[in-house]
Amino acid sequence: MIRLDIFSDPVCPWCLIGKTNLDRALESRPDHPFRIEWHPFQLNPEMPKEGVGHVEYLAGKFGGKQRAIQAMLQVAEHAKKAGAEINMDKVLRLPNTLDAHRVIHWAGIEGRQTPMVARLMRAHWRDGEDIGDPATLARLAGEVGMDAAAVARLLATDADAEDIAARDMDARRKGVTAVPTFLIAQHYVVSGAQPVEVWQRVIDELGEKLAEG
Repeated sequence: MIRLDIFSDPVCPWCLIGKTNLDRALESRPDHPFRIEWHPFQLNPEMPKEGVGHVEYLAGKFGGKQRAIQAMLQVAEHAKKAGAEINMDKVLRLPNTLDAHRVIHWAGIEGRQTPMVARLMRAHWRDGEDIGDPATLARLAGEVGMDAAAVARLLATDADAEDIAARDMDARRKGVTAVPTFLIAQHYVVSGAQPVEVWQRVIDELGEKLAEG
């Protein structure tokens, strides 16, 4: 197996689009060699604990509400083409994602990391749920087979918070400046939401190299 390390944030729409494209490629190549691991990267590490209004945040980023709405519509169109479900009218808040990344980390210990990432992304982008809320996070963890009560107890503490923040900073020091960023076999870097065809080509080339020994 070949490690595919993915640096992402559940509230990054391009991470959702990139994951959707990768999923389609993996489904088309069921014998793919990848073993996937997800790594924390907060788009907004200084985000207040309670989060902020989504449109309000984007208005500040893009220079006005109208530009923010236009940017949201463009992202939604890209998502639709990829087959990713984004309901912009439901995404009212942009949360702090430190706790979401803690849950993804704990899910990894149980071998449920990818389902947890997928569930968090659906909750935020499709359903407009607040994935910065501990009760919501515990419930979503339970939905992918984790112990919801145990997750709730952990979220009430600072368990692994410093580790997640340190891993985020380490990724930045190593050159990760945006997400999604994919690291193949701890050597090759692929940035951005790549099309399905790119991933299919990567998988095919890796398969040929593995077959050659």
